[in-house]
Amino acid sequence: MEETKLVELARQGDEASFNQLVEKYHRLAYNLAYRFLGQAASADDVTQEAFISVWQGLKGFRGGNFKSWLLQIVANACRDYLRSHKRHPTVSYDAMPVPPDPPSADLESSVELGESIQKGLARLPEEQRLAIILSDVIGLSYEEMAEAMKCNIGTVRSRLSRGRASLRDWLVSQAVF
Repeated sequence: MEETKLVELARQGDEASFNQLVEKYHRLAYNLAYRFLGQAASADDVTQEAFISVWQGLKGFRGGNFKSWLLQIVANACRDYLRSHKRHPTVSYDAMPVPPDPPSADLESSVELGESIQKGLARLPEEQRLAIILSDVIGLSYEEMAEAMKCNIGTVRSRLSRGRASLRDWLVSQAVF
């Protein structure tokens, strides 16, 4: 079924249509949350909260690009999560490192690079981090990014350029490249 029809049916309270939208966009929403927060459990929680917010806010959706609207809600949920956890920091047992089995050299270097990139992303200002994730991880166009970030395309390009430069500089300073 066409997305606009699914959205319209979901706006009218059709749970089956909303569930189809959730199935279609869950992975995308989770990926944004995971890259933004850097933790799987937190990303699960935020993704679930975002879809609850989408369901509750569907009646107020004024049309346009549903995917961008959804990603904006996920990004806002991530920001809210970070704000609340800065006030109440916790460390779970799940977050504690467990010694891994010795991986092959290629896998080990790939894992280390991924971890370094994630650490570098976490050091960026939220708006630059969001721009990089939406562009380089999720693959949105500048127009979709501008809609999701509620800013103009020039601002998107600026945040993306500055974020990439800062991430590159940090990775070089860590001797990753």
